[in-house]
Amino acid sequence: MRYLKATILIGTVSAAVVLVLFATGWLTNTLDLVLLQAYKLKKPFVTQQGVHVLLIALLAFASAWTTVDITRPILKTIVALGAVLLLLTGSMVLALYNVFFSPFPSVIAVFTSFFIGLAYGRTGSGSRKKLMERLFGQRLSRGAFNQLVNSDVPLDFPGALQEGTVLVVAVHNHSELMELLTPENYAAMTNLYLRTASDYLVEVGGYLDECGGESVRVVFGAPVPDEKHAAKACRAALDLASRLDDLNKECDTVWQRRLDFRIGINSGEMIAAAYGGSRLGSFSVAGPVVDFARRLCSACATYGCRILIGPDTYEPAAETLEVRPIEVIKTAGERRRVELYEILAPKHGLSPERERSRNHYWTGVLHYRERQWDKAIEELSKARITGIPDQVLDYYIRRVERSRRGEEEVNKEQMMLFNAA
Repeated sequence: MRYLKATILIGTVSAAVVLVLFATGWLTNTLDLVLLQAYKLKKPFVTQQGVHVLLIALLAFASAWTTVDITRPILKTIVALGAVLLLLTGSMVLALYNVFFSPFPSVIAVFTSFFIGLAYGRTGSGSRKKLMERLFGQRLSRGAFNQLVNSDVPLDFPGALQEGTVLVVAVHNHSELMELLTPENYAAMTNLYLRTASDYLVEVGGYLDECGGESVRVVFGAPVPDEKHAAKACRAALDLASRLDDLNKECDTVWQRRLDFRIGINSGEMIAAAYGGSRLGSFSVAGPVVDFARRLCSACATYGCRILIGPDTYEPAAETLEVRPIEVIKTAGERRRVELYEILAPKHGLSPERERSRNHYWTGVLHYRERQWDKAIEELSKARITGIPDQVLDYYIRRVERSRRGEEEVNKEQMMLFNAA
């Protein structure tokens, strides 16, 4: 909208100026005589003034739009010169058929809009898109990028607390893959995973905050605010897991290896700002919420789950999800104990058999927390679905068995993971 308004204003001014000059004959009288002599036309058919008026208006607005919208100066110039070249060659071609068309009014319209557009591009409003492209690149969807360009958000992003959701997806068997694959095949397989994950998450509204050799971190709700950031991130995680399962079939066919990917999601207030300097800088988020999402992703491997979320994500997204409880923990710096959940499916997306299994599992976990070992084992055993592996269920059955034998109940390794400084 910002650049559309600028285009309308620049195009209107350019067209008005050129039309006045054209109507008074300042643009055509002398130049047309020179051109007629150059073409050596005898009694040519002269194009009507209405054609010139239409072309002047059309090219004034078209030149204004391309000059304002394109961010690279060289491309702006190429487009303007290309339009002028077409007008000049078009006039020459028509002369071959004894038709005289004066290109000068349209050429002046193109150049007038072009130079006004260049001047506008040097203003704060006109350079906004160019600066946004430097800061965000292709890490935002086109819709979100245009929304930022048309907003009044400060270009320097000095720092502000912003509600959002962080999604981290990482490969946990990368060490194994490095040993079993050649460097070229490892890089090809990893890049296929990174490209699939990052492209999809950006497409559904996330901001690609980080994309390393083994993990992808995406933010929902920043830099573009979104009240439903938690629900969108959770649904995106479910769809992404399905896509990566399909990708694993391809990896199995090509390299005879599969990616062991896990996803952690956490929501809350983060400090959103432009971080870095002139050599390397970008918009990013920071704070405990970001770090805890990474820890949730790492903890998935211990529990055997695919998608792990914290309570601050579960509460706003609960009505859209089917989940099961995983752990109650007390994190560093927190006085309250919080519940972690595994996302199983969208709301009402479980089959009757899987819903029955989830309910028995949930009851078994409650009995475990009440130290009723026999009842816990009974319910957890009922949660088993024949022929379908369930690492989380296996984990809890082993945990109950250890507790029943009087061994340590608390998973010390996991507590260290969540309480590390």
